[in-house]
Amino acid sequence: MAFDVSTVRSAYPALADGYAYLDGAAGTQVPAAVIEAIGHAYRAGLGNSGGAFPASRRSAAITAGCRQAVADLTGGDAAGVILGPNMTTLTFRLANALAAGWGPGDEVIVSRLDHDANIRPWVTAAARAGATIRWADVELPAGELPAGQFSELIGERTRLVAVTAASNVIGTRPDVPVITALARAAGALTYVDGVHATPHGPTDVRALGADFYATSAYKWSGPHIGAVVADPALLESIRPDKLVPSPDTVPERFEQGTLPFADLAGVTAAVDHLAGLAGAAAGTRRERLLAAMTAAAQHEEQLFGVLLGGLADLPAVTRFGCPRDRTATAYFTIAGRTPRQVADHLAARRINVWDGHNYAWELTGALGIRDAGSAVRAGLVHYNDRDDVDRLLEAVAELAG
Repeated sequence: MAFDVSTVRSAYPALADGYAYLDGAAGTQVPAAVIEAIGHAYRAGLGNSGGAFPASRRSAAITAGCRQAVADLTGGDAAGVILGPNMTTLTFRLANALAAGWGPGDEVIVSRLDHDANIRPWVTAAARAGATIRWADVELPAGELPAGQFSELIGERTRLVAVTAASNVIGTRPDVPVITALARAAGALTYVDGVHATPHGPTDVRALGADFYATSAYKWSGPHIGAVVADPALLESIRPDKLVPSPDTVPERFEQGTLPFADLAGVTAAVDHLAGLAGAAAGTRRERLLAAMTAAAQHEEQLFGVLLGGLADLPAVTRFGCPRDRTATAYFTIAGRTPRQVADHLAARRINVWDGHNYAWELTGALGIRDAGSAVRAGLVHYNDRDDVDRLLEAVAELAG
């Protein structure tokens, strides 16, 4: 399918301000269709769900539509889509619920590649339950997470394996299907952090083998909403803390408090936007998403090749991680400059990047850079173009000499 980045960019009002938005790994801008969907929901009138009046029914319809949209994006089941304020909050909720069945001698496996949101909830819950944490280590300097080590880590007392589908700072995509298959063979559950992976290509939770797959809409052109996708039958077996009068159905019993209905309308609009990234096409929304996200990933990869080549030409630049399979995310330092100095320099030239550990707490510690400010992250998403990359490389060269 054709990918016209100029047409894609025209859908995003924020991109008209002249900045190069290379901070997508921390959160993307939103297209006009998402802004309009949220505004339309408020203009039409909303009420809490479960009422007898039209505004309440609108909220219920928006929620159902949002669950289906997330299911179409991820390849999951709408009846197993849990919605909430963000991935971190939902992961803590599920960790607490699952840990109710753990005890001394049980084991939970986490990875040093992961964002802390897929580490700390499990570490904390395991400590309360008296369970043991086992660590999967990153192979440095490549930044790989070898799947083979999980055959040594996983055993008969393993209750859960938490692993990322892509590192949020160095882009590494571990071999998740191999890891989840090892866990399943041992009778363990898997919790896959797909927050960074989902924006960068087609997603299929069944192919990944994930029992739980977490994602965040604000990383793929939506509002600040998190979601966890699971098999409804699995969710039926879990009893989270909840208010007595609140729904006991699945997935509602995992959603504490009233959902932000207008934002949920924005999530659906974001999924529809992604489905049209490569132009008009026939087929179901799921089919259009698979084709469009494949085209978007190819666009990102082409740009990323230019970015990596340009950074490699600058001897003062050190890039962290060179995994075989990765998202279009660069993490680097410049000799003689702190990461914040680099970010400040780029911001003065109207280029947005992030500096610091970006919550990759364990990974930046393993790399030995956390105490020195870690590194600079420039992440490409589907709306970035060659001009964004050229501007970044020019500004980095000014500092690198």
